[in-house]
Amino acid sequence: MNFFNQNKTIIIAEACDNHFGDLKKAKQMVLKAKKCGADVIKFQHHIPDEEMLKRVPKSKNFKMSLYNFLKKYALTIQDHYELKKFCELNSIKYLCTPFSYKAAQELNELNVDFFKVGSGEFTDLMFIEKLIKFKKPIIFSTGMSSVKEIDFMCRYFTKKKLKDIAILNCTSEYPPKIEDINLGFIKFLKNKYKNFVIGHSDHTNSIYTSIAAVALGAKIIEKHVYLDGFNNGPDKDVSISFENLKILVSSVRLIEKAIGNNKKIYTQELPIRKWARRSLVTTSDIKKGEKLSEKNFFSKRPGTGIPSKDYKKIIGKIAKKNLKKDTILKYSDLY
Repeated sequence: MNFFNQNKTIIIAEACDNHFGDLKKAKQMVLKAKKCGADVIKFQHHIPDEEMLKRVPKSKNFKMSLYNFLKKYALTIQDHYELKKFCELNSIKYLCTPFSYKAAQELNELNVDFFKVGSGEFTDLMFIEKLIKFKKPIIFSTGMSSVKEIDFMCRYFTKKKLKDIAILNCTSEYPPKIEDINLGFIKFLKNKYKNFVIGHSDHTNSIYTSIAAVALGAKIIEKHVYLDGFNNGPDKDVSISFENLKILVSSVRLIEKAIGNNKKIYTQELPIRKWARRSLVTTSDIKKGEKLSEKNFFSKRPGTGIPSKDYKKIIGKIAKKNLKKDTILKYSDLY
């Protein structure tokens, strides 16, 4: 999976339906995502009658039923053709979530590079078994899933010998309680499912948990975004502005540079080490022939003399000459 295995975190700007079916707004989101430094912009392909019944219990965060909203505002497949081409012209990856098998078929005919499967479809084997036949990489979100369900699906992917799979930690609350995010679960996923890329789909309306997820090893970050003045759709409580997306991208790129596991003394530390470390220094005048003890020397800056860690080596040694108070001790002064 060449795209998933890049040496940087893949940042996905999730446009969802925050374009309200307006192709011009969708294209604005593409341009803004590119300008912010996102690697991917993701849309959703809805064919309402293929994915749901007309009467489905609706979430409390939005007044209009999802069915009616999608009937009014979903992009057409023709829109997706134009958006994919627009993304290619602007050098940003196009990604789309199909919410039905027919939607997946249409996207496959569009020759998409990979698919995203939302949390609601994560355990929909009837759908997924058909989707994997397209032989494309797939990113899965795991919101609303138990550990047992995640393990079942990952064992299924392994049995099918699917390697081009990414699993995203996710909490499908709108918006989520911060204590329900459980970023530590990213490490669990990375340790248990080493053959899959592990990431984080973040439904908070801030950037902090996404930054922390990268520090914990997430290799994909998915974040909902909105255009200024148009954050009043079903995803209004889980989306961030493009201004914040730009901050998120720059923060992630800094974190990537900081999460190495090497430890050494760096060149720029050497001059600091000289003055910041402690040497053994006399705390009183010491006469020639006098024996050294913890009563007449201690550690002080700079670190240009005998290192303080070696203090036991000079206890009991004899001064070769008179040494004034605050003299940095040297082995040549002692015998």
